[in-house]
Amino acid sequence: MKTRKTFDKSQFRNFAISCAVLLTGCASAPPAPLRVEIPVFTPCVKVQIPRPTYEFDKLPPTATDGEIILALARDWLLGRGYEGELKATIEGCR
Repeated sequence: MKTRKTFDKSQFRNFAISCAVLLTGCASAPPAPLRVEIPVFTPCVKVQIPRPTYEFDKLPPTATDGEIILALARDWLLGRGYEGELKATIEGCR
């Protein structure tokens, strides 16, 4: 005669809990990817402003005082224009 194995209540409860744990592990979805924004340094000045060629820089060392003053007077407007462009560029970075 064959003997029939019977399950104990504690064995059945352990088996049911094991199955429930395994099934819940398979049913959960993986976490969605998170978007993380990291500040990265980028230069705000995209184009380098060309420096004007000043007449004063082209004067020979033997230039007289009058020639130097006239060259500086002519370069003053160029320098102010260049300075204005630089200020505008810097203000754009703020």
